[in-house]
Amino acid sequence: MSLRRMSTPSFQKWRRRRPSSKALGNIVGCRISHGWKEGDEPVTQWKAIVLDQLPTNPSLYLVKYDGIDCVYGLELHSDERILKLKVLPHKVVFPQVKDAHLASAMVGRAVEHKFEGKHGSKDNWRGVVLAQVPIKKDWFYITYEKDPALYIHQLLDDYTEGNLRIIPEIPPAAVKSDVDSDILTGQCVQFTRDNGSKKIGKVIYQVPAKPSMYFIKFDGDIHIHVYNLMEKIC
Repeated sequence: MSLRRMSTPSFQKWRRRRPSSKALGNIVGCRISHGWKEGDEPVTQWKAIVLDQLPTNPSLYLVKYDGIDCVYGLELHSDERILKLKVLPHKVVFPQVKDAHLASAMVGRAVEHKFEGKHGSKDNWRGVVLAQVPIKKDWFYITYEKDPALYIHQLLDDYTEGNLRIIPEIPPAAVKSDVDSDILTGQCVQFTRDNGSKKIGKVIYQVPAKPSMYFIKFDGDIHIHVYNLMEKIC
């Protein structure tokens, strides 16, 4: 198990005829394949599963590529870097969750997640379990203090194998889902890096189990970042 990101070149603008979305229909839950072309770099080939389509931005899909634990945000039908997008014929199998109570209890909780590091060492990553993946309930969205991007893991297996520990809360935090309190989704945000440079992005989703936490997509970046915006604003 490892935390990896897609090794693609820097994301510059690429002018090419946009692929047609006709006959693709609803692709959430489907396996897909496509080429990726960036600038003068050679075309690379990718296979993935489409996890979700954001209701706040229907053109943006959450995608998990084979062999990669990071979740990506892509406008699959209009991104000119995506070539020959295809829906693969074989269906995705969605197994039943063995312990629905534990799965529900994990959501919104702080955890320590153990990964195998270099030379067989074990590294503990502290993070927050954000949600179960709607189409595949044995997968969970999670983010980490060391790397506040959106990741996906089969946390029930990791818990059973002793590689995931739920951090006790005193007192236990109440899980909230007050959508009326969401005043930030759709807003543009600006973050200042340690070196003084700035990056511009947009708030695309509020996490129901942790209403202070939001998904952010920055301009020119296909990663989904997760921040506690109440802490950032304060």
